[in-house]
Parts: sequence; C-alpha cells; structure tokens
Amino acid sequence: MKVVSTRGNAPTVGIADAIAAGLAPDGGLYMPEAWPSFTPADFEGATSTADVAARMLVPFFEGDVLAPELARICAEAFAVEPPLRGFGKDGDYVLELFHGPTAAFKDYGAAFLAGCLSALPRDGGTPLTIVVATSGDTGAAVAGAFHGRAGIRVAILYPDGRVSPRQAHQLGCFGDNIRAFRVDGSFDDCQRMAKSVLSDAAFRAEVPLGSANSISLGRLFPQAAYYARAALQHWRGTGRTLNFVVPTGNLGNALACLLARRMGLPIGDIVLASNANAVLPAFFAGGDYAPGPSIATLANAMDVGAPSNFERLQWLYPDAAELRGVLRAEAVDDDAIRAAILRTRDQRGYVACPHTACAAEVLDRLRTRGQAGDWAVVATAHPAKFPEVVEPLLGESVSLPPALQAMLDRPSHAQPLADDGDALRDLLMHG
Repeated sequence: MKVVSTRGNAPTVGIADAIAAGLAPDGGLYMPEAWPSFTPADFEGATSTADVAARMLVPFFEGDVLAPELARICAEAFAVEPPLRGFGKDGDYVLELFHGPTAAFKDYGAAFLAGCLSALPRDGGTPLTIVVATSGDTGAAVAGAFHGRAGIRVAILYPDGRVSPRQAHQLGCFGDNIRAFRVDGSFDDCQRMAKSVLSDAAFRAEVPLGSANSISLGRLFPQAAYYARAALQHWRGTGRTLNFVVPTGNLGNALACLLARRMGLPIGDIVLASNANAVLPAFFAGGDYAPGPSIATLANAMDVGAPSNFERLQWLYPDAAELRGVLRAEAVDDDAIRAAILRTRDQRGYVACPHTACAAEVLDRLRTRGQAGDWAVVATAHPAKFPEVVEPLLGESVSLPPALQAMLDRPSHAQPLADDGDALRDLLMHG
C-alpha cells in the first residue's frame, strides 16, 4: 500500500519510506491512500494486542520491506498487555495504557516505531537522528524505546519549566545516544522547531533525520491496535460496541481510535477530553478552527494550542460539518481536573493522573446528561508521574512503578536551547 501527503504536493511512497521520513517533503503528514475494512470475525483467534496489531496492519505493510518483520515488531511493542478494567460503576471501564517502561501510553507507539526504524537498512555509517518534540510523555517513551540502539541517535526538545519535575528527570536520564534539550519556549515552539528541520530537504541531505512524534505513521498505526483489541474484547464478552473518552492534546491518540473505528472495529462514539487549551472543543462546538498559543495547565502533556494531527482529520473529512459528526470534544479546566481527581478516587476507587482525570470528568458529564451505553476512559499516564498535583489533593502518596523508580534513581541532564531553528540545526550537525 502506498501513502500520500495530506498536502498533495509530494510523491507517493511506501510505508517504510514514510515511517523513516516522518514528515512529507511538502510539509504535510503521511496517510494511507486507502483503508482496509474489517469485521470482528476477521480477528478470530487474535486475543492479544500484538496479535490484533499484526493482523490489522498487514494490509498497510504488504509488499513492503518491513512486512517480514511486522509480527516480531508487534510482539516486542506490545509485550506488556494494556488492560481494560471496570471503572467503579456498571457500564464504565478504564483502558490502562501506562504499564510500559516509562508509565505512559506513548511507550507502545514509540516501541513500534523503534522496531521499524531499527529493521530498516541504512546506507553508510551516518546515524539516523530522531528529532522529537514533547509536551511531557512522548520524549521519555521515545528515549526508552531507542536507548542503546546502534546507528540511531535521539534529540528531545521539551519546553523548559512546562513539564512535571519527574517528566523532566525522565527526559534527561538516559544519556548515551539520547540528548535532551530544554527549550526556552512552549511545546508549540518545540514542535515548530522540529517541523522546521524535518522539512528542510537540504539539511536532511547532510543529516539523516526521522520523527517520533505522533506525526509519524510509525506511532499512529500501533496506537490504533490497543483500541481495536479493547473493543474486540468487549464485543466478544457483551455483543456491544465500546465508546471511548480520550484525553488529547496533539490528537494522535484520539485519531488512532477514530482510525480503528473507520476500519470497522466495534467502536461506538469517541469523545475528546481537552484541558483548558480548548481549540478542539471550540471547533467541534461549531466555531472556526483557530489554533493559538498554548497555556500551561495541570494536564501538561495536553498543553497544545496547535494540534498537528488536526491536518489529518481535515484530510479525512474535508467538510467541517461531516467532521463534527464523527467526533465530539469538551474542555476541562484546572479546577475541574482537581475535582475529578478527588471524585474519581472517592466514587470510583481509582487514582487518576491529571490527563486521565480530564477524561473521567467528561464521562461524568456524559452520564449526568443521561448518556447510555458502555464507555471506557483512556488512562494515558500513571499518577505517580505527577505527585505535585495528585498527592496534595488526595492527602496520600502514590507508589512509584518499579521502572519509573529506576529512572528517577539515575542522574539526569538536559542542555538549554534557545527557541531558534538554526541553533537546533547547528547542534544536530556538529553536536
């Protein structure tokens, strides 16, 4: 299967080339030119997420250089099964995506992407440099997935002072082939810098580059797999579709859920839970799409004012009215996040991180309005990553997962970097 740019001014390429490049040469985002169509029966016998992923992704990789490696890559990426659990009340569930090595959902997509890029042949001895902008969790997941891999180095850009202390420590604790840069700016500035170098053809001719943000299909495809597996598990057990509330910032995880539904998996409604960066709720409520500067919130990994993957949504659904018919979105401010963390503990017996709390708040609103059906809140990070938010509210400590504790025990270092694309180019060329 070939993939095309959302902007229509770049050659069609195979999936391996698209994953290696990250961004299309015209600055657009890659998307498959066609979509397979499945039914639940197509996944008979596939019970693990790795099995579902391998079966669902076969059409995209058929005939590609990565096709022989697909099953192995899926098995490695989904070595830890993301559980679908009850969420304290009948008909409510939580899909926990934080059981990977850095305690965030992005571990799955990063591991899949690392498996793909490591399996691709490369000419010469020049390493491939992965450039990734992060609002909190992506960078650590990418660092963990690529740490120690020969022939690949990683440059992580994050907004200085706008990630939690534990997130910042994770970003700088790897060393070796991983470098962290604390940028004097917002996540949107980091994202703009990353896009600037990734779309610079002359620079890429000298420094081979790749992307690990959710703009990469190598991140997007595997994220669709855990929604597919959760929906199939629920369908097999109840005969009913599963609806999802997805916390979102840059729209990659939510788009993955939509793509799984688009391919025929038994997924019902999808509602986006944003924080106070309400560009998506404003659009889905009928306003213009009006990206702007991001603002800092308690759910910092969602502090995005210009979500990159909205371009993919517009490519899939050029008519705004049609797009508003396939998704809904609601904003949750910091006061509501705090209240949701407490209420979710007290009424559901569940400790949520600030991002998961956004989704829990939206689910509670839906139920209050009389929304029926089976709904799953998507838990995107472990609450122990945000002790400065969660613990004072609850009046108790949150135990650290062993893998996260091991990271926090290592020394950490991040290099300061100005909000300047040329300064980044210089570091990547000579650093």
